[in-house]
Amino acid sequence: MNEELRFGIIGVGGIAGYVHKPGIETVPNGRLVAITDSNQEQVAKRAQQWGGVRTHANATELLAQNDIDAVIVATPNFLHAPLAIEAAKAGKHVLVEKPIAMNHAEAKTMLAAAVENDVRHQTAFTYRFVPAMRYLKHLVDRGDLGTPRHFRAQRFQEFTDYSVGWRQWKKTAGTGELGDMASHRIDFGHFLIGPISNVCGAFKQFEMRDRDAAGNPVEPSDTDDWTAFIAEFKSGVTGVWESTKLAKGHGFGGVSHDFCEVNGTEASAIYELKHPYRILLGKKGGSFEEIPVPDEFMKVEGSTRVAGEGDPGAVWRYDQAVEFSKAIRAGRDCSPSFADGANCQAVMDAILKAIEERRWVEVDY
Repeated sequence: MNEELRFGIIGVGGIAGYVHKPGIETVPNGRLVAITDSNQEQVAKRAQQWGGVRTHANATELLAQNDIDAVIVATPNFLHAPLAIEAAKAGKHVLVEKPIAMNHAEAKTMLAAAVENDVRHQTAFTYRFVPAMRYLKHLVDRGDLGTPRHFRAQRFQEFTDYSVGWRQWKKTAGTGELGDMASHRIDFGHFLIGPISNVCGAFKQFEMRDRDAAGNPVEPSDTDDWTAFIAEFKSGVTGVWESTKLAKGHGFGGVSHDFCEVNGTEASAIYELKHPYRILLGKKGGSFEEIPVPDEFMKVEGSTRVAGEGDPGAVWRYDQAVEFSKAIRAGRDCSPSFADGANCQAVMDAILKAIEERRWVEVDY
């Protein structure tokens, strides 16, 4: 049995409870030791819910503890870089929610700090761990689709029209839908096809979101809630993305529309989040057929969870904690790493420039 791996979580909001805490529980001999958050009421609530975890007044106090090996940063985006750098300097392995930074320069600084301090670093591109996405990656790499020609990804959800908190302000989030949901799909492109050469795009804000759920006034949103962009990959493959929080009837979360398709010279394949255990495969001259995900792609090797059991919209998310732990124990790079997070940020920066200048922009990795 591997030695115990002891975790801390910085930021104990929704994603910590939905993904990171149960993820740690699937890590062999993994244990959540300590938590902190700027909202001490939330810390107290989580401590009561989770039991047996130590609380700290702030991140600096938590990172000074000798009984913590690794930390998960699940805070608003503007805090990612300073906290990740502080964690690396404290010698803690660090997993950071996406987007990992407010811009590409910040992301590169985070990566440099992690490398300099010899800590493992991971970006929470959680959807890489969907069994159907893992299988699609295998088929592309094995050549089952032939030579890829087209890539496309869509993320359509129906959010409410009231405030989504820090996610709706540039000062705390950087961007809206672009960073929140489209960033994952940019990573799909990198994961499946490779580096992106140049981009052009657009985004738009429709909702002011100037009331909270109780109807109280809040600072209006100043970020995008719809974005679309097209790109050319360095390999010559074309790419098309669209992402929105305003797609009525599409629902929210794991049951909403998350679609990715690759068209190759021999076949096409489709991933859909609402069907995490199968893909659609259409061969040349034929039509699409449902193909179940083989057992070896249903979970990350070494996870203590039982493949196929539990909420199909949630359980695969826990595998990122297992990958994080395996990389720590093996002394190897995580997949995805801060480098993958920085590459995504480079594309986002190029998209923002393309939108501002209304032209094609080359991606500067």
